[in-house]
Amino acid sequence: MPQQGLHIRPAFFSSPPFCSKPIWDTTEGMPLARSLSVTSLSGLEEWDEEFELEDAVLFEIAWEVANKVGGIYTVIQTKARMTAEEWGENYFLVGPYVESNVRTQVELIESTNPVLKRTIDKMNSSGCKVYFGRWLIEGSPYVVLIDVSFTAWSLDRWKSELWKLCAIGVPWFDREANDAVLFGFLTAWLLGEYAAQSEEPPHIVAHFHEWLAGLGLVLCRQRQLPVATIFTTHATLLGRYLCAGNVDFYNNLAEFNVDKEAGDRQIYHRYCLERAAAHCTHVFTTVSQITAIEAEHLLKRKPDIVTPNGLNVKKFSAMHEFQNLHAQSKNRIQEFVRGHFYGNLDFNLDKCLFLFIAGRYEFSNKGADIFLEALARLNYLLRVNHSDVTVIAFFIMPARTNNFNVETLKGQAVRKQLWDTAQTVKDRFGKKLYESLLVGQLPDVSKMLDKEDFTIMKRAIFATQRQCQPPVCTHNMLEDSSDPILNCVRRIGLFNSSADRVKIIFHPEFLSSTSPLLPMDYEEFVRGCHLGVFPSYYEPWGYTPAECTVMGIPSISTNLSGFGCFMEEHIADPSAYGIYILDRRYKDVDESCNQLTSFLFQFCKQSRRQRIIQRNRTERLSDLLDWRYLGRYYIAARHMALAKAFPDTYIYEPHEPSPTSGFRYPRPASVPPSPALSRHSSPHHSEVEDNEEDERYDEDLEAEKDRANIRQPYNMPVKGKAVLGANGSGADEAGVKN
Repeated sequence: MPQQGLHIRPAFFSSPPFCSKPIWDTTEGMPLARSLSVTSLSGLEEWDEEFELEDAVLFEIAWEVANKVGGIYTVIQTKARMTAEEWGENYFLVGPYVESNVRTQVELIESTNPVLKRTIDKMNSSGCKVYFGRWLIEGSPYVVLIDVSFTAWSLDRWKSELWKLCAIGVPWFDREANDAVLFGFLTAWLLGEYAAQSEEPPHIVAHFHEWLAGLGLVLCRQRQLPVATIFTTHATLLGRYLCAGNVDFYNNLAEFNVDKEAGDRQIYHRYCLERAAAHCTHVFTTVSQITAIEAEHLLKRKPDIVTPNGLNVKKFSAMHEFQNLHAQSKNRIQEFVRGHFYGNLDFNLDKCLFLFIAGRYEFSNKGADIFLEALARLNYLLRVNHSDVTVIAFFIMPARTNNFNVETLKGQAVRKQLWDTAQTVKDRFGKKLYESLLVGQLPDVSKMLDKEDFTIMKRAIFATQRQCQPPVCTHNMLEDSSDPILNCVRRIGLFNSSADRVKIIFHPEFLSSTSPLLPMDYEEFVRGCHLGVFPSYYEPWGYTPAECTVMGIPSISTNLSGFGCFMEEHIADPSAYGIYILDRRYKDVDESCNQLTSFLFQFCKQSRRQRIIQRNRTERLSDLLDWRYLGRYYIAARHMALAKAFPDTYIYEPHEPSPTSGFRYPRPASVPPSPALSRHSSPHHSEVEDNEEDERYDEDLEAEKDRANIRQPYNMPVKGKAVLGANGSGADEAGVKN
């Protein structure tokens, strides 16, 4: 056998010796060229008959089932409830068994499905370890968890089989790819065994997420199992690597030599697995239109349908209390700021804006580089315009650290000591006041505070003196001298000095409510901020701005992110709703940086009232991101796969969407929230002007108009039936024509 990992030839240009045609060409004669538009909800075709799901079963397979690694975990976790309502007892999630996660997230039980119970028993008796249970999340879906390490003894044999079947060699040192091989063969075994244990020919739908699960799909097609397959790529492997290498990615998509680029980055075997899955599947989907273009060029197949990522909006919606929750969370952030900037707290916290960027620490891909440069320019604008607004920008990106920064911890200790001192003096003052009133005398204010009280207060004031500036980073970095964010901060010179109107706090750790430094979970923190800034260069979807939106927090995204493109297509004037779309596709870096600086400066000029109006509008967009609305794309993908895999049972006839089928939120008719568009040139308004705005802005009336421009969330059909109408929900009347 050839040495694995060397001289790998692509599986896409040669067929296994026992196949009459390439294994990926199993959908011959089926329409694969047309991709459904993300804009057009009526792009989801009308079905001529009802879909009977009673005899169908859905397996959704991903490495991040009950195993949080990245954003795919959020997709599967939040979508589970909606899918469980549609498929009932016939919906199973398949993932790896990770004991530490199972202890806290999964209730292990016996399967109530007799076919699946026989399948698991047969696999366990054949040398596997397969567990069944309920994932303790919303919807409580069933999970099948496979212990890949228990079957590691089969790795070399399965690698050899993979080479013979597909000519893909996996090097021994790539642990992640080794896990993908084990997981792929085990999931294919599970699906094949389920089909064999079924008394009647089953209608199985298997939905595979990302390349880590993709090998199971390839094996299902090669073994000709009775399985309708769907493959979703949430981000192409090669795309992520190329963008991280500072190449002009989107303007050169058609020019890349994909085999060479993957080989140069030592991910050719991973790329082959991903591309094989994309070509083998019945239905190929991506999460956004921008990723669909990327997949067409890098994976050489145009996606059949775009399936945007949603959220369970009920989890985030606080009814009419979200403004109150913003104020409460903001107060907690202010307490942290008081401690962090002790001794240098020479700015007004009531005129302080909290901005943040969060996510995986990919300095260029996530746009941290352009954000820092824009902050430096914003600092200059605020200073030359003598603005009394202070901006504090948080960078929440996990990096390698060894502990909290001592100066940062000291700041929180000093703040707490000052609070305790104030409470002590207040209690002494209150006692004297109480005794004076008891005897019927007005207190002598000059005697209310004695010498001891002043001594206590002076000692507290002296304790707040510091000889250094507030730290930029809250932790001790292991690679301080080479850290991209810290090096950029050194270059632009934003060191939290008193003269600067922009301050930076780098928190290289995920937020936690148990942290001794900033005891808030992520949702609380987002609610307390004023603006999320996500100027990503590579962002296939973008959950961070989506989470901001459903919590009523304005955000900045880009036209290179799936979220940004989605909002741009659905909203006539995104900035009026607090969704700022930065142009990073058609502008160079300097122009994009200037545009981002302009967005930030205009936001700083808003009055408090304008920000409240904008948050109200932002929160109203949350229905757009509800899974009950976006989940219909996944429903269509599953129906499409069933029709392609079982054409004798299910019929699928594609129809072209009409040109007027989309809808857009109109621009709000009331006063614009942006000072650039309003008659005010200053954030300071008189009471007369505020009264005029009260007359012009009616929140309830504007909300009613907005609700008329969005379809109601999709209502799940009764279990076993799924009727797909012209607009994906069985109704034609909803939606507004462009």
